[in-house]
Amino acid sequence: MEKVSRLACLTLLGFILSQAEAAPLSWKASGKGGAVAAGGEAAAAAGLEILRSGGNAADAAAATLLALAVTDYGWFAIGGEVPFLIYDAQKGEVKVLCGLGAAPRSQKAIDWFYANGIPATGSMKAAPVPGALHLIFTAIEIYGTKSFVEVVAPTLKLLDAEGGPDWHANLAVTFRRLVDAERSHKGSREEKLVAARDRFYKGDIADELEAWYIAEGAFLRKSDLEAHATLIEDPVSVQYRGYTVNKCGPWTQGPVLCQTLSILAGFDLRAMGHLSADHVHVVVEALKLAFADRDTYYGDPRFVSVAMDALLSQRYATMRRQLIDLSSASGERRAGDPHGPNALRSNENAKRSTRQIPVKDTTTCVVADRWGNVVAATPSCNLLSNEPGPLGVTQGNRVRSLNTTRGHPNRVQPGKRPRITLTPTLVTRDGKPIIAISVAGGDLQDQTTLNVLLNHVDFGLSPAQSVTAPRFNTSHHENSFDPNPNRAEAFVAPRSLRVNKGVRADVQEQLRQRGHRLSTTRGTIAHPVMLYIDPTTKIIHAAGDPQAHRHAGALD
Repeated sequence: MEKVSRLACLTLLGFILSQAEAAPLSWKASGKGGAVAAGGEAAAAAGLEILRSGGNAADAAAATLLALAVTDYGWFAIGGEVPFLIYDAQKGEVKVLCGLGAAPRSQKAIDWFYANGIPATGSMKAAPVPGALHLIFTAIEIYGTKSFVEVVAPTLKLLDAEGGPDWHANLAVTFRRLVDAERSHKGSREEKLVAARDRFYKGDIADELEAWYIAEGAFLRKSDLEAHATLIEDPVSVQYRGYTVNKCGPWTQGPVLCQTLSILAGFDLRAMGHLSADHVHVVVEALKLAFADRDTYYGDPRFVSVAMDALLSQRYATMRRQLIDLSSASGERRAGDPHGPNALRSNENAKRSTRQIPVKDTTTCVVADRWGNVVAATPSCNLLSNEPGPLGVTQGNRVRSLNTTRGHPNRVQPGKRPRITLTPTLVTRDGKPIIAISVAGGDLQDQTTLNVLLNHVDFGLSPAQSVTAPRFNTSHHENSFDPNPNRAEAFVAPRSLRVNKGVRADVQEQLRQRGHRLSTTRGTIAHPVMLYIDPTTKIIHAAGDPQAHRHAGALD
């Protein structure tokens, strides 16, 4: 009788789980057992499947990222890159995993860029080392509990489905070769993962990738793959209204958010009123100042000295804050001098760029588990015209986020990481994770993150309200995808301000009167996802903008 009852219970449990797995995801969800918010529905479901099976946030994030390479192909691909922030509940710390590949290490390749320019509109010559897959293996090796065969299983189901393009079958074969390497290696779980990863970056798959690179005229070689590593770094952080906001370093645009928050800390945004003219104006003017510093100082800190402590200091923020005129929109490029420190290093008239630089990149991923681990990741590829190779791998064009400007901190060099727009956010309070945000949208990413974060922190909106409230942005900055050696010509649109139609008409008119060149849109301004962990109830609330086709799910 006991055996029958146990069998019945297991059968019922299996039925419940199968129904839960089949249930369609929505754009918002809440639960204590873990949550995922991401781009493609099947990718979010993959992460939930791993959480449901006992995996932690790192495992679920890995499964979500692998599936996003299929569901969100074009915005992400397995040959792309993933900046990755993780809160490790056991250690009580936030770390950055750099899933970004570098420029080719060959000086001949760099000399070619200096002589001919970095291709701006799509070319295998602008391909960096593929960093995403190395990141996924490293994340589950160090922070996860699962095997590669487990986290890749949902993606293999997607790739094996009938009717897909040819590269689906090719990538499935590549993944199964990695599974074979994992299974055949004798050793611990971690050693098996390293063996599988090494087959891609150092073994026969790397040989085949090199042959493809040569055939396509790309500069990458097997030696570039062999030299690649997923760097683990400390985050860049600032305090804002009692929260600690953690970002990746200046190899991303992430510190822009930190600088902007430091400037905004001196304003009472709540008293101004949500989406009032004062609120929008002050935020946009603060962003302009932070972007000017981004465009002047940020680069791979392994190659250039970035005065991050000075840029994020309260003294510097106070100086920069005083440049904001509450009645007038600035039309100038106003980089500061953090070394002085001085509020201004330069004060130049900004000119609108006439170059048309295509942007097609990025999707989203945030995950929390029931043990308190949290991941925020921003997967991308920037593939443009690049096509999948015989292994099903597609390379991006991220080298075009470098430039050839002599003396510039983001000038291309052998093995240098480009300063990218990808910029996940992980927020803690009293040492515990409370908010994770990921946004797709190039130079819009930190601007939309700022909209969403302020909606919650300053105005008390829920995650669902925060990701759907009207948003705004400026293009008063350089185009991060334009490698033009004349950086002044890469500047996009001075005084520009775009707002969603939901911003009141009288507010729009007040902003015009202050000198903003205002435009409106009914469409999405970037694509955000967010999760919030209620510190009292421990309920995880996840949401993604439904207009941007984001998906979220949670476990009870």
